Amino acid sequence: MELLKTENLCKTYGKGENEVKALDNVSFTVPKGQMTAVIGPSGSGKSTLLHVLGGVDRPTSGKVFLDGQDVYAQNDHNLAIFRRRQVGLIYQFYNLIPVLNAEENITLPMIMDGRKPDPKQLDELLTILDLKERRHHLPSQLSGGQQQRVSIGRALFTSPGIILADEPTGNLDSRNSMEIMELMRRTNRELNRTMIIITHDENIALQCDRIITLSDGKIVSDKLTGR
Repeated sequence: MELLKTENLCKTYGKGENEVKALDNVSFTVPKGQMTAVIGPSGSGKSTLLHVLGGVDRPTSGKVFLDGQDVYAQNDHNLAIFRRRQVGLIYQFYNLIPVLNAEENITLPMIMDGRKPDPKQLDELLTILDLKERRHHLPSQLSGGQQQRVSIGRALFTSPGIILADEPTGNLDSRNSMEIMELMRRTNRELNRTMIIITHDENIALQCDRIITLSDGKIVSDKLTGR
């Protein structure tokens, strides 16, 4: 079942001789439950693609459909609601609120959306993330790996349609990187979460079901890994 579809996505910055095409007619589909890596050199358009897919940055032209919904046919107000409810974003540098503890960081997007967190659901997620004993710790009291698990929990807690991760292991050592990828793979399998992961690390990419390679804003390779 197709969850995500892009049609001729273009994103252009600047004008005239300063014009840069960050995305150049990018089209692909992602079935529900697939874990996809997007790789490519710096400046290839990876992060731009992630932001466009997540409703963060409108494309210059082209379309994004998530579960059949034309994402950019919405006005800004509905687009903000879409981002809160349908997209889980995971960043390299965690982006946690320093004055909130782990539990509060995880539940913040749901509370901002005017919804009441389910304590049972939160306990189950904290168990999966191995954070039950750290639920009341501030980010400064957590290791890098623990902070990234909080970031993953925040992305998962609203049960979004898709998880988008921008270099989720880029700020971690090799041991924590392996743990985070195992957690994401487990989440993908057990919760059937659709994920797109931006990475420079080929070993990380090979743990995904599929690898899309970008260069100069274009897809130059799209292959399954056989996992």
